Amino acid sequence: MTAADPAGESTESPKRRFSRLCLPRRGRPWIRHRWLRWTVRVLLGLFVLGTLFSFVYNLATNGDQKPASALYPGPYVRIDGRTVAYRELGSRGSPIIMLGGFAEPSWVWQPVMQRLALGHRVYALDLPPFGYSERKGPYTLSGWTSLVRDFAVHFGLRRPLIVGHSLGAAVAVNIGLQAPANTAGIVLLDGDALPVGGPHGIANLFVNPYYTTLFRLVTHSDWLVHKVLVQAYGPDRRPITSAQVDEFERAFRVQGTEKGFHDLFRVGVQGLTLGDLRRLKVPRIVAWGQHDTVDDIKAGRTSAQALGVKLTVIPRAGHLSMLDEPAAVAKVIGSFAARIESAPSGSTANKR
Repeated sequence: MTAADPAGESTESPKRRFSRLCLPRRGRPWIRHRWLRWTVRVLLGLFVLGTLFSFVYNLATNGDQKPASALYPGPYVRIDGRTVAYRELGSRGSPIIMLGGFAEPSWVWQPVMQRLALGHRVYALDLPPFGYSERKGPYTLSGWTSLVRDFAVHFGLRRPLIVGHSLGAAVAVNIGLQAPANTAGIVLLDGDALPVGGPHGIANLFVNPYYTTLFRLVTHSDWLVHKVLVQAYGPDRRPITSAQVDEFERAFRVQGTEKGFHDLFRVGVQGLTLGDLRRLKVPRIVAWGQHDTVDDIKAGRTSAQALGVKLTVIPRAGHLSMLDEPAAVAKVIGSFAARIESAPSGSTANKR
């Protein structure tokens, strides 16, 4: 009940007025605290469930991780204190060394190697931590360069032609810069030889068991690997089969691969500068898939200009041009090798 003041207006009691003013103010913080408690509980629950799932999943898939020799029979060779997987075809002619790109096993070169082996000794090796080579760093441009140079010395390959695809292009150019007298020529295939990026700080956030779980989920996903391959192949490709997907996935199951990729991400995929490319003196060409959507053809033109050569376009090919159009790629490499061998020593005619 309210009381009336002398002017005839009703007034509330002090107790009722206090209650009406204060209750709403007391209610809002209580609601906020309740939702905060529930949010913390939900997040904590998700964290616990995610951790348990990671431990169980990693334990269940540990059997998928195997020694490289159980996944690829070889051949292997011991170079710089680590076991390196490679392939070899041909018994005569000048030597050619082929280097793959990111996560590319050496088998991707097989169709091209079969054609070039008719007149050359052709080698392809797995740059660690890719393919079936031992997961032992450093995974740097300098480390890869030393590995390839020592590989050539081990097999007595005098003045090889170095073909680098994608990531391997920087390694090929660096070999030409370091050992021009022992390098017949350089082929950049779908790779501009520039760095992809410096050290990736996000790699420091990849902690176990979550990093291992994420890595295995991604690399064991047939659907995701298929999507990546669709992007890497050209538009005129044949349908990608489950066998092709399995071939690419198999190398991810080599023991130590998760740590190898983690270490690589920490330093970034290293490369050279356009100034470095301008210093290259050995014969060189740049070839690019017409429909490469992984590394845009504009990047190829930029590197070709820095190297002082014309860009050679592989019609109908995508990023994996050696698989898309192996005959065309083999023809480009073989013709370049023939020009090098026929040109007089020190001639500049063999650059283009």
